[in-house]
Amino acid sequence: MLKNTFSKFALPFSIVLLSLSISACGTLNHLGESIQDLGNSVFGSNKDSEPPELLTEYDIEVELDIIWKKSIGVGKDRRFLKLDLAISSDNIFVADKEGLLQARETSTGDLLWEQETDYPFSAGPGVSVNNLILGSSNADVVAFNRSTGEELWHTRVSSEVLAIPVITQNIVIIRTTDGGVIALNESDGQQLWSFEKSVPLLSIRGTGKPLALDEQIIVGYANGKLVSLDLKTGKINWETTIVIPSGRSEVERLVDLDSDPIEKDGIIYISSYNGGTTAVTKEDGNPLWRNRNLSAYTTLSMDQRYLYLSDSKSDVWQLEQRNGGTLWKQEALHFRSLTTPVAYENYVVVGDFEGYLHWLSRSDGRLLNRVKVADDAIDSKPIVMNEIVYIYAKDGTLAALKARLF
Repeated sequence: MLKNTFSKFALPFSIVLLSLSISACGTLNHLGESIQDLGNSVFGSNKDSEPPELLTEYDIEVELDIIWKKSIGVGKDRRFLKLDLAISSDNIFVADKEGLLQARETSTGDLLWEQETDYPFSAGPGVSVNNLILGSSNADVVAFNRSTGEELWHTRVSSEVLAIPVITQNIVIIRTTDGGVIALNESDGQQLWSFEKSVPLLSIRGTGKPLALDEQIIVGYANGKLVSLDLKTGKINWETTIVIPSGRSEVERLVDLDSDPIEKDGIIYISSYNGGTTAVTKEDGNPLWRNRNLSAYTTLSMDQRYLYLSDSKSDVWQLEQRNGGTLWKQEALHFRSLTTPVAYENYVVVGDFEGYLHWLSRSDGRLLNRVKVADDAIDSKPIVMNEIVYIYAKDGTLAALKARLF
């Protein structure tokens, strides 16, 4: 395939956003050099920049129907936020960055209720049987009644929340950008315990969603560590090194575990920004395999047998769960800042930075069709329920789509 070239500024900034902190021993000159190196590394230098692949024609194999499409306030307003849609009991819950929270029907997109607040939402909603939990850029954690949208309580934590809250056994688990993990009582927001771990001088903006497994909370960190905490006490069960930072500059040492860990049959899978994809045991974090060639800052997904990944260059991969071996790779969406790819039936669906949703074949990764759904990036993982694909884009577009054979 011939590569199309245009200005390096076309490379979408949503590929990666950075959160910077200066340690006591750091210097401004040192930090400046790191930022420059990072710009060359991620966005490409003037000489070597590689633009997103332009879309080309191919044989269409499925029809795509937009069932309904709605607009949710200002959406994420081009910011890197973990505001995703959540689906439960045939209802969709979604929020925008200016404090709008809505519940809609999955079948029609019709509004059930909405709540306008003053919270600058940055992550959520997390959903339980009775409540919705969201985090804010101002370090607020807020609970709402999921049936009515009524605010129930709010509490302050140590810093901005950029991971979707997790609710399990009436405990709310919050990740903050300063490395904290905080457990709150779901009924009143009172703190039960907290765990803190330092973050590196330079890290990718964002934190992975904690994974609740029985009595464990699994959390990945920007230093390449994966940690298991006791759900009731916050004490460490085990800690394992997924990847060891290496290199002379902070940029070369970026190994953030910002993707959400996922689990199946006692095995936890996680990808890192610059350290490959790894499987470890749930019991003690013992590594089972590592594919060092597949780094990512989006989350893995899985079906019954395979893993799916959009790597750091937006190439889509299918992997074996048992050993991390690669089965197919699709390069036609290179550097298009893809979402997590999601498999269902015979398809793999993934969104990109221009608002396109792409359908691939699950058997070999070939492109089947695409449709432009939004005017801005689709950056949230698509959700599939009853063969319907739901997406939420940065510009606030919320849509439901269905694929069908000719």
